[in-house]
Amino acid sequence: MLSIFFLLFVADACHRNEESFMKFQEVQLTQSPQGHTLHNTQVFSEDGQWVVYDTRNDDTKIGSTSTIEMANVRTGEIKPLYHTEHQTIYGPGVGAATFSPTKGRVLFIHGIRNADSTNPYSATRRTGVSIDIDRPGHPIFMDARDITPPFTPGALRGGTHAHSWSGDGKWISFTYNDYVLEQLAKIDASVQDLRMVGIMVPKPVTVASDSSMENNSGAYFSVIVTHVTENPEPGSDAIDKAFDECWIGKNGYRKPDGSRQRRAIAFQGNVRNTAGKSITEIFVVDLPDELTAETDGQPVEGTATLRPGVPKSIVQRRITHLTYGIEGPRHWLRTTPDGALICYLAKDEEGIIQLFGISPNGGTPRSITQNRFPVQGPFNIDPSGTWIAYPADNSLFITEIATGITERITPRFTDLEKPIGAPNWSPDGKTLAYNRYIDQDNDRFLQIFLLRK
Repeated sequence: MLSIFFLLFVADACHRNEESFMKFQEVQLTQSPQGHTLHNTQVFSEDGQWVVYDTRNDDTKIGSTSTIEMANVRTGEIKPLYHTEHQTIYGPGVGAATFSPTKGRVLFIHGIRNADSTNPYSATRRTGVSIDIDRPGHPIFMDARDITPPFTPGALRGGTHAHSWSGDGKWISFTYNDYVLEQLAKIDASVQDLRMVGIMVPKPVTVASDSSMENNSGAYFSVIVTHVTENPEPGSDAIDKAFDECWIGKNGYRKPDGSRQRRAIAFQGNVRNTAGKSITEIFVVDLPDELTAETDGQPVEGTATLRPGVPKSIVQRRITHLTYGIEGPRHWLRTTPDGALICYLAKDEEGIIQLFGISPNGGTPRSITQNRFPVQGPFNIDPSGTWIAYPADNSLFITEIATGITERITPRFTDLEKPIGAPNWSPDGKTLAYNRYIDQDNDRFLQIFLLRK
């Protein structure tokens, strides 16, 4: 299939045409004097006609952000989808919106509804809420929450974040922080609230009504899928943080024996090297086709002194052993649609942040980019698995994964106007959506831009 970014090969292909952005048209999609923050992935609707965003003008301000909207990529029409009630600077707050890949449903972070100056929005006080775009303003609470003992299987006791849909749109991954252990850590120094990765699957979970609005029922059953520990042994595969995950492939990946693992997640985990230094490596968890709540003794819902347990049918394994670990700006792992390659950032031999890839089966990593300047932020792979898009040198670039052919596809902007965050591909691979700050009305606002040929 021909891509709009199809380029003729020449001998010195890795850096052929620094002015190739002249082939592409940048269109400013949003104009209003407010923020328009795109999430790091899945911002296009299934039909490619809409992009969803929240109204942050600063990505650290989810707690004080009130609105989720979407914009039509052809007409520029803006449609409000959700607005929080009783919004203050303390919360509840909304942000990080994604579209389901299979239907007109948007999922986003929602702070706990009773947020105030005493209990503001935080990593342990948020949940996932969905809106069907044909029913704006009608929230669907996805993950159940129950912080009152005895806890409820399938409900969580903290906050979910950075939700991501599986390729078939049925399961959802997220990162998680536990409110119960966060509170226990205040009186017990041996306990820590460690970030973990979890998943939710379609199965309603009922939690007793709570007038304080701390707890809620949910449309999905949630479990934690990563093993973490407060004090990883140096040189071991134990981790004290699991984060910035992605689904592997649209339909999993092929194992060495030729069988297909239908569902799996790649994530970043912090280990201790033999010198006791914390470094970040890549891990994979293989997930069963049917999720059960059976564990090896630690209940999936957790206890007053234990974090939620991991179902014993879930297998966690380390697949990289990098000298210095993953390095560079914050980014989420991404895989090719066939699941054959997990992409990440690390330094090359000259100390420059480049893109690398490795099989979910492990093995030797390979370099994808060989730029003279570092990658500046998160990245995404096009639906065909051919191109990877990323910010670098105050521009957007695409690199052909198989060959390393690299093209600058925007002008080089000033530091104040450079692309921010991750460029997102449309479902047909013909458009990229991304953020840039624009001066307007004596202020600067984060606007959405489209790049298409």
